[in-house]
Amino acid sequence: MKTLNHYIIYSTLITSAVNAQSVKATTSTIQNVNAMNAEKITNPVVKQAIDALQSGDRQAWFALFTNDAQLFDDGNKMDFKSFFEKALGHERFTSIDKVEQGGLHLYGKFHSDQWGDFKTYFKFTIGAGNKISKLEIGQAG
Repeated sequence: MKTLNHYIIYSTLITSAVNAQSVKATTSTIQNVNAMNAEKITNPVVKQAIDALQSGDRQAWFALFTNDAQLFDDGNKMDFKSFFEKALGHERFTSIDKVEQGGLHLYGKFHSDQWGDFKTYFKFTIGAGNKISKLEIGQAG
C-alpha cells in the first residue's frame, strides 16, 4: 500500500510540474508577443494604435481614430467599427519587420485567432486633430 501511495504522490508532483511549465511557457509567449519589436514604430500615434491592438484595448484603439475612419482590407472597403469590434483581442502582430513612410506603414508577421499566421501590412493615414482617418490592411507578399 505504501508503494501505491508513493506512485500517487510522485504522479501528482510530476503533473503539477508539467502544468507549471506549460503555464510558464504560455505566459512567456504572451509577454514576447506583447513586447515584440515595437520600438521600430517611429510615429507616436501609430505606436499608440499598435499598443492598443496588441493589448486588445478597444477604448484606446477607437479613441485614436476619427469618427468617420475608413478601413480597407486588401483594397475592399470595410465597416471600420464592426471589423475591429470583432478583431480586437483576437488579432495582433507577432513581429514588426519593416516600417516606412515616417512610421505610418508597417509590415510584419501577424496572428489572427480565426485566420492563423501570415504576413501583413498596416498603412495609417493621420488626419485632422492628429487622429487616424484611414487604415489600409492586407496580406503582404
